[in-house]
Order: sequence, then C-alpha cells, then structure tokens
Amino acid sequence: MDKIYVIGHKKPDTDSVTSAISLSYLKNKLGMNTIPMVLGNINNETKYVLEYFKCKIPNYLNDVKLQIKDINYGKDVFINENCNILETFNFMNENAISTVPVINDHEKFLGVISMKEISKDLIMGNFEKLDTTYNNIIKVLKAKELLKFNDDIKGNIIVASYKSTTFIENISLSNKDILIVGDRHSIIEYAVKNKVKLLILTGSSKIKDEHLEIAKMNNVNIIKTEFSAFNAARNIALSKLVKDVMNDHDIIGFNENDDVNDFIDVANKTKHSIFPVINNDNKCMGTIKLADLADKKRKRVILVDHNEYEQSVDGLEEAEIVEIIDHHKIGSLGTNMPINFRNMPVGSTNTIIYMLYKENNVTIPKNIAGLMLSGILSDTLLFASPTTADFDKMVVNELSLITKLDYKKYALNMFKAGSALKGKTEEEIFYTDFKNFLIDNKKIGISQVSTINADDILNNKANYINLINKLSKNNDYYIAALFVTDILNNGSYIIYNDNAEEILDNCFDISLEQGKFLPNLISRKKQIIPAIMEKIK
Repeated sequence: MDKIYVIGHKKPDTDSVTSAISLSYLKNKLGMNTIPMVLGNINNETKYVLEYFKCKIPNYLNDVKLQIKDINYGKDVFINENCNILETFNFMNENAISTVPVINDHEKFLGVISMKEISKDLIMGNFEKLDTTYNNIIKVLKAKELLKFNDDIKGNIIVASYKSTTFIENISLSNKDILIVGDRHSIIEYAVKNKVKLLILTGSSKIKDEHLEIAKMNNVNIIKTEFSAFNAARNIALSKLVKDVMNDHDIIGFNENDDVNDFIDVANKTKHSIFPVINNDNKCMGTIKLADLADKKRKRVILVDHNEYEQSVDGLEEAEIVEIIDHHKIGSLGTNMPINFRNMPVGSTNTIIYMLYKENNVTIPKNIAGLMLSGILSDTLLFASPTTADFDKMVVNELSLITKLDYKKYALNMFKAGSALKGKTEEEIFYTDFKNFLIDNKKIGISQVSTINADDILNNKANYINLINKLSKNNDYYIAALFVTDILNNGSYIIYNDNAEEILDNCFDISLEQGKFLPNLISRKKQIIPAIMEKIK
C-alpha cells in the first residue's frame, strides 16, 4: 500500500504538528498507510507537548518533488560486462533501446555500450585478435563443446585458408592462437601438436580420435560449429566482451533520488535518448528516457492546518493531494481531482480531527487526546483568541476527561515552555512562526510570537526593527511585522518595517509607534490579516 505523508505548514506550530500526528493515527486505524511529517524545526512549546505525552518528533520532509524513483523507468535494463557483443545487440533490439548500461557481477555500474560503439568496433576494430570466454564463442557460433580446459580464451585469430602443405610450411602455431579450420586433418593434427589455445571445427568437419587424444594431452580447447569457415570468421568478432567495447568515461547518469525536472533539463540539453539510473552504492538500477515520464507515481500528501502553496511543502504541485483538513481561509491551492476538503470556522485543526474520530467511531487514545488538547489550547490561546468557537471549548472538555488533566494549569505550563526565548537569536525568534501572504500582488510577511514575558523581546526592540527593515528591503515586502502576543494581558505588541507605518496605521485605526501594545489583538488569522487585506484591497 502506497504511503501518504500527513503534513502541516512550513513553520510548524503545536496545532500543525499535533494535527498531523493525530490525523495520521486515525487514518491508519481506518486502513490507510500514512506517516506524519514536519516541514521545519518545531518550537519549544511543541517540544514540551510531545515530551509530555511521550510522542516522537515526526521526521522532516524536505520536499515532495517527483524523483527518478517515482517514474516507472526501465528496471533491470543492463548487461553484464562478460556478455558478448551479439547478446548485447539482441538485448537492445528486444528492449527497443540504443544504449545499455554495463555492470559487473555485483551489479555495480561500469559504463555504457551503444549501437555506436558496436558499429565502430565492427568496422574499425581489431579482427586479428580476440579476448573473450569459451562460452561466448560457443553462443555466438552456435557451437558444440568438444574439449574445454579454459574459461578465458585469448589469442590471434587464424583461418586455415591455404592448402594444407602451404599452411603447415608457412604458418607457425602456438598456444596464443585461435584456429578456424574445416575438414583438413593434417592441419588439425598440426594445430593440436602445437597446442593452439582454441580449435574451431567448421561445417561438416570431424576430428579423428587420435587427434582428439593429442588435444587432450596438450590442453587444447575444441568446439564444433555448423557455420562455414567464412561465416565463423565473420561472426567470431561478435563474441568480444562488452567491457572491451563499452564507453566508461564522460557518462551522464542519474541517481534514483534526483529530481525529475533536473533529468528533463539535462535530457533536453544533451539530446541523449537514454540514461543509466544508479543508486548511492553505484549499483545500476536500469535506464530512463524521456518517454518513461508518462508513467509516474506522484507522492501522496494530506495537508493539515493550511491550504496554500506558499505555506506548504516544496514541490507540492508535483504531488497528489489526497485530502485537506484546515480551519483557515481558503487559499490559492487547487487540485486536478475532487478530494475531501474539511474546512470549518473553529479555533484549531484538532477540533475538526476530533469530529472525524467521532464520525468514524475510532477511540481516541490518551496520548493522542493529549496532543489534540494541546493543539486546541495553543491555537485558541486558552480560548482568548477571537477564533475560538463554542465547539472548541466542548472538545477541550471531552479531551480533558480522556487525559484526566486540568487543562488550564496544563495550558499555562505549555505557554511557559513555549515562551522560553533564552539562547535564541532575534532572527530565530522572528522566524519561529513566520508566514507569507500575497495580497493584491503585494508581499506580506507576518511573524507572531506568543509569550508570557513580552519584555524578553521588547528590551531588544531596536535589533528587531533593524532585522525587519533588512528583510523587507532585501525581499521586497510591502509589510513585514512581528506581533508579540502577550498571553496573560490579551493583546499584542507590534514591531514593523518603517515603510509600512502609514498603511498599518490605517489597518488598525490607531497612531502607531514601534513596540506599541494593541489590546485584544491576538489572532493573525481572524484579526491581523483580515485588517490588512481590507485596507490593501
């Protein structure tokens, strides 16, 4: 069963991470094969939650781009280095390819052989010498084994084309020779006495018993082929080893983990028709060509707590979105096929997932209930957020019964853990929960940090202003701002890029200054972004 990644957004918060885990558990109970993943480093609050309920941090998912391994390419399309040229040619014809990778006995990649290399060797190669194996010659000449003493056969190719006396008088034979001969007993006797490496009997020729005995004593290899001497001489070059003809330099290959888009770029630039596929251990997996891209298996994902490309995993447009569970506004994301999309105006994605458990009659384990409870408390800021719905409160009460927790005390401890900023740089704090928005073609970047001690940030206000101004200038942000949400005082302090002061004045109908406290402003989704959208549009 194909696996499905369950993922939250790029800046993982507690609701995002716990939603991925709790939904993955539910889907697996329903017979699916899902894995919760995260798209970035989790914050201190989420670490506290996972440690409290003894849950592992999900693995990091870099991207869901199409990779070579997602393509149904030519698996096991390769040839062994000790195969002969004729076998290789037939293999290419059978697989309708003009190039094939060459491997050793351990399937390690050595090089490639193409029709070009074969043609070049058959026209310009050395036809007087041969270095191959006994079995390869047997295969190519469709011969029968008479005597075999050596697996490897190396020598000079000689054809007994003169009359016997002329040949014997003028041609010296040794164990470095391969002799092709017909029904000429005197030459056969001369050959076995001089210990030739290989004797190839052609046509209807036969060898006398006494000559066979001499051959045995002198370790002479002998085969018998129905080919004529002419055809045997013409075809024996096809018994050459692939490794002696292949190309082993300047070869372009691809790893199974390489992106398909990179493969397309290289294939279009080089105009090569086929490429070897090699894994990290230099093992050849097969071959890939552009035509193979028609048969692909996209990675499958379920999105939680977001539904916009900008906030999701890299390469999402190359993946198959199976389902979306979210409580934010509907964004720019689209799909090619109808999917399950559950979107509700509640304070947390976990509230919706709680409903899915109930709809499917799946019991919520204590640790999963704890994760879901944490996600709701975090996203609603213990019900202080205007995004909080009555249903959120009801679900928290139900989950508290399962976990046997005093959720108010637990929430304060969770917020306290999440507020620990010691040891972090201004940049790390700013990007902890930073989200991009595109409003009327204007880039908006909003960071939000929830804390019970806002002074930890406000005391370094000048550093944050410099950071935000630099960000907006280098990345062309119309508005870049940090909202420091004071959980206990139910409001947020704002720090922003200087160029955005006028527009932010209008957004919040207040005369702004850096670090100003905005009472009752604690929701990026329901208060901050809508206010900015209204003024920009």
